Amino acid sequence: MPVKKRTPWLEALYAAMPLCLSYIPVGLACGMLLQKAGFNILLTALLSMLVFSGGAQFLVVSMISVHASFVSTILMVFFLELRYALLGSSLSQFFKNEKRSFIALFSQSMNDENYAVNYLKYSTDPEWNRKKALYVNWFSMLSWTGSTIVGTLFGSVIHVDTELVHFALTAMFIFMFMMQLNNGLLLITGLFSGGLAIVFMLLFKNTFGLILATLLASFAGYLVERSRKTVDTDNDGPDHYDLTGGEVHHE
Repeated sequence: MPVKKRTPWLEALYAAMPLCLSYIPVGLACGMLLQKAGFNILLTALLSMLVFSGGAQFLVVSMISVHASFVSTILMVFFLELRYALLGSSLSQFFKNEKRSFIALFSQSMNDENYAVNYLKYSTDPEWNRKKALYVNWFSMLSWTGSTIVGTLFGSVIHVDTELVHFALTAMFIFMFMMQLNNGLLLITGLFSGGLAIVFMLLFKNTFGLILATLLASFAGYLVERSRKTVDTDNDGPDHYDLTGGEVHHE
C-alpha cells in the first residue's frame, strides 16, 4: 500500500517544529522585557511580525531602556539586520521565476533559522517548493509572535529586572561575534569598533556614537581587507622577466 503523501502545510510544520519549540522560551523572555519597556500586547505583536528577529527586538528594548532616539534605534536595527541581504541573495537562486509580490511576502517573514531550514530543504529535497517554504516562515513567525505575546501578558504579573536586558543583549552579541570570528582582522575590527563606541559615546553623550563607530570600524576593516587582497594579487604575479621575455621565479 503506498504511503499517503503529506499535505504541504503539514510537511512544512514537521520541518519547522524544532524552530517553533525553540522560540518559546526566548520569546517569553523577550515579551516580558518588552512589557517592562512599555509595550502592550498589540505593540508586541506588531513588532514581532514587522521585525521578525529576536536580536533586533532585544536591541529595541535595550535602546528604549537607555532613552535612545527613534532615529538611532531604527538605524541600529537596520545595520544589525543587513545580514539578511546576504541570506536572501543565497536563496534567490530558488526564486528566479517567482513574482516580486511573492518575494516581498517571503522576505518579510524570513529570519536566520527558517532561512537555514528552507535552504537545506531546497538543496536536498527536489519536491520542496515555494508554498512549503512560505509555510515554514509563517509557522516560525507564528510561534515567535505567540510566545512574545504570552510573555507580555506574564510580564505584568512577574517581576523582571530590566537591568538584565543589558547583560542579555551584551552576552548575545558577544556570542554572535565569536561565532563569526575566523581571522585576526575580524577580531581587530571588533575591538576597534568597541573602542570607538566608548570614545564616541563619551563625546556625543548619545547613541549616535554607536552608529558612527560601527560605520567607521566596518569601513576601516573593508579597506584593510581590500588592500590585503591587492597585495596578494600582486604577489601572485611573476617576480621579473629575463631579456627574452621568459618568466623567472626565485624560490
